[in-house]
Amino acid sequence: MGCMWLRRILLRPTSLPLQKPPMAALLTPATLQNPVSSPFLKPSTPSLTPLASSHRRLLSTAASCSPPRSLVSVDETSFDSGGERSGITNRSSKVLLKGMRYDELEKWVQSHGYRPGQALMLWKRIYGNGIWAHHSDQLEGLNKDFKKMLSESAEFKALALKQVITAADGTRKILFTLEDGLVIETVVIPSVASDSRSRNTVCVSSQVGCAMNCQFCYTGRMGLRRNLTAAEIVEQAVFARSLFTSEVGDITNVVFMGMGEPLQNIDNVLKAADIMLHDQGLYFSPRKVTVSTSGLVPQMRRFLKESNCALAVSLNATTDEVRNWIMPINRKYKLDLLLQTLREELRFKSNYKVLFEYVMLAGINDSIEDAKRLADLVQGIPCKINLLSFNPHSGSQFRPTSEEKMVEFRNLLAELGCRVFLRSSRGDDQMAACGQLGNPDVVQAPLLRVPEQFKMAVEVSA
Repeated sequence: MGCMWLRRILLRPTSLPLQKPPMAALLTPATLQNPVSSPFLKPSTPSLTPLASSHRRLLSTAASCSPPRSLVSVDETSFDSGGERSGITNRSSKVLLKGMRYDELEKWVQSHGYRPGQALMLWKRIYGNGIWAHHSDQLEGLNKDFKKMLSESAEFKALALKQVITAADGTRKILFTLEDGLVIETVVIPSVASDSRSRNTVCVSSQVGCAMNCQFCYTGRMGLRRNLTAAEIVEQAVFARSLFTSEVGDITNVVFMGMGEPLQNIDNVLKAADIMLHDQGLYFSPRKVTVSTSGLVPQMRRFLKESNCALAVSLNATTDEVRNWIMPINRKYKLDLLLQTLREELRFKSNYKVLFEYVMLAGINDSIEDAKRLADLVQGIPCKINLLSFNPHSGSQFRPTSEEKMVEFRNLLAELGCRVFLRSSRGDDQMAACGQLGNPDVVQAPLLRVPEQFKMAVEVSA
C-alpha cells in the first residue's frame, strides 16, 4: 500500500474555548510567526507532549513503506474516509452561513421566525448581485430586525485574507488564514489574451496539505493537516470573484486542483460544489466545475453517481510499476481497476467526458512507448487528455520534459485517436502552478525508493 501521511487529534470538548475569536485576531504577528506543529513529529516533541499525554493522537500511513525515524506509521484506513474529519467546528453559538446549502439556509431562517423570501434575499447578497457580503453591514435592502438577528446569530466569514501574490503572467496566488491558524492557498488564473472564450479560473484547495504523497507534488511533502469545511472551500470562490472580477472579468470556472485530494474530503467537496452551482448564487455551470482525484476508486464512483460536475483523473503513468512509485495510491487502486471503474460508471452518464491529467517527467513517463500505452489504456473511455509540464520545486527529484518531446508525445496520441491538449504552466515564477502549492515543514513526508531503471533519470535531475 502507499504511504499516506496525516494527523488526527481528537480533543475533549472541555478543551475548546467557549468563545470564537474574531477572524482578525488570526492575523496577529504572533499567530503568523508560530505555525502549527508538524503532523510528523514524534509524540515526545515538547510542543505535542500535552496532546499526546492527555488526548488520543492518531497518525496514519500505509504500512508498506518504512518512514524515517521522525515519522510515525500506523494503519492505512485514513485515506478511505469520505470526509468525516471535516475540519474544526464552529466554536461559538453562531452559524457559519457559507456552510449551508440553500434549503438548509431557508430552514434556518424560518426557524428564527422569518419568511423563506428573506433567505433568498440573504443568499443573493452572500453569493450574487455583485455584493458578496462578508458582514451584516453589507446586507442592504434586508429587514432591520432580520439583519440584527444575523449579526447576533450568524458568521459570514470562514477565511481571513492574508496575502495576494501576483505572478509575471497575471496569475494570482491568494493565501488565507483559517480559524485555527493554518494557511491555505488559492489560485486565480486569468484568461490569456488570445482566448476568445474569456475563461477565468479559480483553483480551490480542499484540504490543508495532502495525504497522497505524490512524489512530484510539493503539497504532498506537507502530509495532511486536516480537511477543509464546505464553507472554507466555497469562500475561496467568493473571494476570487469579489477581489478580481473588476480586474479580469467574471470568474467562470472552478477547479478543485489546489491543495489536497478532493475526494478524500468528498462530503464537503460535494456540498461546496452544490452551493457553487445554485442558480440564485454563484451559479457556476456544472461542466465548468472540475473535481480532480489521484484515483480513490470508491469515492470516484460516488462522485460520478451524485454529481454532474466534471471529473479529472490525475493519471501520470502508464504502468503500475511507475505509478506505484510516483503516486502511492496506485498500490491500493491499480490502473486496471481505476480505468475499468470509469468505463463502467460513464456508461450511465450521457455526453460526459472525463479529463485525464498527465504530468510529463523527463525520462520517467514521456517515452514513445508511454504514449502508445496511454492511448491503449483510455480506449473505451469518453475522455480528453491534458499533457502538463512538470513544475519544479525545492527538493524535487524530477525534470520537466522538453517542449519538443511534449509536442511529439501529443502528436502521437492524436494520431492514435485521442483528444489531447498541451497545457502551459501558469504562475510558476511565484510557486502558484500545478503541484507547487503549500509550505512543508522541516520534517516532511518521505521520498519513496526510486525503481532501478529510473535512477539515472533522477540523478540527472539532482
